[in-house]
Amino acid sequence: DALEKTNRKFIKRFQYLETKAQEQGKKLQDMTLAEMDVFWNEAKKIK
Repeated sequence: DALEKTNRKFIKRFQYLETKAQEQGKKLQDMTLAEMDVFWNEAKKIK
């Protein structure tokens, strides 16, 4: 199912974003969209 695949991909990328933020000692709510976008783009490169 395409929607399920898309949801899994989103969740995986968001978990990557959360992990990277935590590694840097940051909370998502304290990060700018630009900072989050860097991690999001990194996550997109990971298959």
